[in-house]
Amino acid sequence: MADELLFNPRTYDPAHFDPETRRLLRATVDWFENRGKRRIIEDYRTRAWLGDFLAFAAEEKLFATFLTPAGEGAGDQRWDTARIAALNEILGFYGLDYWYAWQVTILGLGPVWQSGNDAARARAARLLAEGEVFAFGLSEKSHGADIYSTDMLLEPDGEGGFRATGSKYYIGNGNAAGLVSVFGRRTDVEGPDGYVFFAADSRHSSYHLVKNVVDSSKFVSEFRLEGYPVAAEDVLHTGRAAFDAALNTVNVGKFNLCTASIGICEHAMYEAVTHAANRVLYGRPVTAFPHVRRELADAYVRLVGMKLFSDRAVDYFRTAGPDDRRYLLFNPMTKMKVTTEGEKVIDLMWDVIAAKGFEKDNYFAQAAVEIRGLPKLEGTVHVNLALILKFLRNHLLEPADYPAVPTRLDAADDAFLFRQGPARGLGSVRFHDWRPAFDAYDRLRNVARFREQADALCEFVRTAAPDEAQSRDLDLLLAVGQLFALVVHAQLVLEQAALTGLDDDVLDELFAVLVRDFSAHAVELHGKDSATEEQQSWALGAVRRPVVDEARSARVWTRVEALSGAYEMRP
Repeated sequence: MADELLFNPRTYDPAHFDPETRRLLRATVDWFENRGKRRIIEDYRTRAWLGDFLAFAAEEKLFATFLTPAGEGAGDQRWDTARIAALNEILGFYGLDYWYAWQVTILGLGPVWQSGNDAARARAARLLAEGEVFAFGLSEKSHGADIYSTDMLLEPDGEGGFRATGSKYYIGNGNAAGLVSVFGRRTDVEGPDGYVFFAADSRHSSYHLVKNVVDSSKFVSEFRLEGYPVAAEDVLHTGRAAFDAALNTVNVGKFNLCTASIGICEHAMYEAVTHAANRVLYGRPVTAFPHVRRELADAYVRLVGMKLFSDRAVDYFRTAGPDDRRYLLFNPMTKMKVTTEGEKVIDLMWDVIAAKGFEKDNYFAQAAVEIRGLPKLEGTVHVNLALILKFLRNHLLEPADYPAVPTRLDAADDAFLFRQGPARGLGSVRFHDWRPAFDAYDRLRNVARFREQADALCEFVRTAAPDEAQSRDLDLLLAVGQLFALVVHAQLVLEQAALTGLDDDVLDELFAVLVRDFSAHAVELHGKDSATEEQQSWALGAVRRPVVDEARSARVWTRVEALSGAYEMRP
C-alpha cells in the first residue's frame, strides 16, 4: 500500500507538472534507483566527489532547466519554486551531498540573477547550459557570514577594475565552480559604499584552493585569491546593492532546506517502520508495543506536517511582490521550524530502531547525521527565531486584507525573487488573518484546543509582552519565538490541509502533537530567569492536554504500519 502523503520512488509520478519537468524529476529518481543503495552508501562512506551525478545533471540539462530564469533562457527554462522544491525532496531522499551541490549552485546564482550586468548573466546561463556548478563566496574563517567585516579586499588596478586578495571559508562547490559569486570590499572606499560582489572562476591561476573543510563528499572549500583580476564585466553589485544581494540570495536559498529535510525523513521512515514491523522481541513484533506505536505515529504526523507547511509556503513565495512580502516570515519558518521538526522525526524513529540505526548498510545511519546539518545552515535556529519575532505583533494582532492565495503549481517564472529590493522594512510587512484557517477545522477537537493556546498567545502579546529590559534577553525572547512559530506552523498546515482534503484523523493526530509542543514551550518560558510573575502565570495557564481518541489513533497507526515494505531501494 503506497501512502499518498509521502514520496515513494515506486509510485512517483509528478503529473501536476508540465511534461518536461515531469520527465526530469522522474529521470532523476531513476538515475538514483539504477545506481542502487550499495553504491550510494559507499560513495557517502568514501567521500567520493559527485562527478557521476553532475555528469548526469549536465547531460539532462537539469540545473540549466530548473535554475535559469525565463528571461535568460528558452523553452522550459524558468525559476519555478514549486519544481525546485520537488527536486530538493528527491535529492534529500537519496543523500544530502547531492542536494548540497545543487543548493550552493542556487546560492551562487543568486547575486548573478539579481545583477544588472548583462554580460555576467549571459555567462551564467552559458555555464549552466554546459553543466557547470556555482558557488557563493560569502563567509570567512574569522567572521563567518558577518558581511560587515569582510577581509576580501579589492584594490583598484587603475584601469577600471580591481585586484582581489583574501580568503573565503566554508564555500560549497569551491573546488569545481565555473563561477563563484564573491563578496568583498574596496580598499579605497569606506563603509557600505565599498562593498562589491564579483564573479570569479575557480580554475583561474590566481584562485587557490586550500582544502575541503569537512570530512564529506560535500566539497566545502577554503579558497584564497591572490591578486585575482576583477574586470568591470566581472562586477555584479557595488555598495548597498551588494549587501542587499547577499541577504536576498539567502532568502531564496534557505527555503530549500525544508524540502531536503523532508526527503531525508521519508527515506529513513520507510527503513525504520519496515525494520520495526519485522523485528520480534519477547514473542511479539516491536510495533505491538504501545510506546513504539506512539513514537512512530508521532514521527509520521510530524513529517506530514512538515510537508503541508512547506508546500503551502511555496504558494506564498510564488505570489510574492513588492506589496506582499509574507514570504519573509514563512521563509525563516521553513528553515528553522521544518528542519528542527526533521530532527525530532529522526530521533523518534531512532528510539525505536536503536542499534539498527548505526548499521553501515542502511540509509538511516546517513540520515541521522545529515538531518543535523540543515537547522545549522543558512543561519542558525536562533538567528531565524530572532528574525521571525520581528513579525509577531503584525501577524497575530494586526491582520490585513489580502486576496486568497491559490495553490501555485503553474509553469511560471518566479521573477520577483531576483528583484526583492532593499533588505529592510520587516516591521512594515503585513499578513492575512490567521484565524479563518482554524475556524475551518473547529470540528476537530485538537485543532480547537490548539486554537485556545493561540488565542492565549495573542493575549500574552497584548498584556504581558517582554518589556524594554527583557527585549535584550534573547534567551527569554527565543522561548516566545518558539510559541509564535507553532502558531504560524499550524496556520499553514491547516491552509494546505483544506486545499488538499487531508484526512481528518491525520490532522487531528498532528494537532495533538502540536498541543503538547505548545505546552512544553510554555513550561520552558515559565522557567526562564527573567520571566515576570505575570508571564509565569500566563505560561502555566496556557498548558493544555490534547484530546485522546483511541479509535482515531488506531486508524492513523494503520497508515503508519502500512509503510512496512512499501519501499526498499534496490541493492
